[in-house]
Amino acid sequence: MSIARSLVLLPVLSAAAFAQSENGGMEDDFHWKPFLLQSSFFMGIQHSFRFATEAGTRANLKGPFFRDFGRSLKGIRGWGDNDPFIVNYVGHPMMGAVSGFIYVQNDPRGRVAPFGTEQYWRSRLRAMVWSAAYSTWFEIGPVSEASLGNVGLKDGTNGAVDFVVTPLAGTGLMALEDAVDRHLITWLETKWNNRWYRMLLRSFLNPDRSMANMMRLKVPWHRDNRMGLGYSYGNRDQ
Repeated sequence: MSIARSLVLLPVLSAAAFAQSENGGMEDDFHWKPFLLQSSFFMGIQHSFRFATEAGTRANLKGPFFRDFGRSLKGIRGWGDNDPFIVNYVGHPMMGAVSGFIYVQNDPRGRVAPFGTEQYWRSRLRAMVWSAAYSTWFEIGPVSEASLGNVGLKDGTNGAVDFVVTPLAGTGLMALEDAVDRHLITWLETKWNNRWYRMLLRSFLNPDRSMANMMRLKVPWHRDNRMGLGYSYGNRDQ
């Protein structure tokens, strides 16, 4: 339990330290309350989906909670966890990107930092740290796959893959979506001043940002760094 506790606490404390140092020690600059609420909302959706679609998860809710939770934590061995490729190497990176975008959208400086600048990469590094913390909590925290469904109780059902792939590949997806938004979507938006066209571009070419937007009860196509769908690019330097 001490190892699992450290895995959860260290990334969270590191994320807080990053945010504090970036804002000159003024923690209020980072929107902590909505950040935690949005992260909790996202995790609630994920666990609800598990309960709705996985009969094994529902079945494993039975039995002694704390004993089975402890045994599940001890079941983390090796790299793989017996999940399909699409879950480990597509689904989990997307989870890492969404949790990372939730961090970024609550960082007043990071969410408007121009792509590729030093401030941009610092903000995405902090988001990656949070993504690692979120992933760890989702896997083995008090409200997790290990506690709700006892993933890891059976040999071979929990490994290091999700702890590593989620934050690393998730940050890569974030950077890819940021690059697409900066260099492709904004360029395509100049070609046709139509709200539905721009709505679809922003939503479907940046799916993880769209999901993160919905976690703060905004439309999927919302952008913090530019005007709304009806904006004219005629005199704007992109």
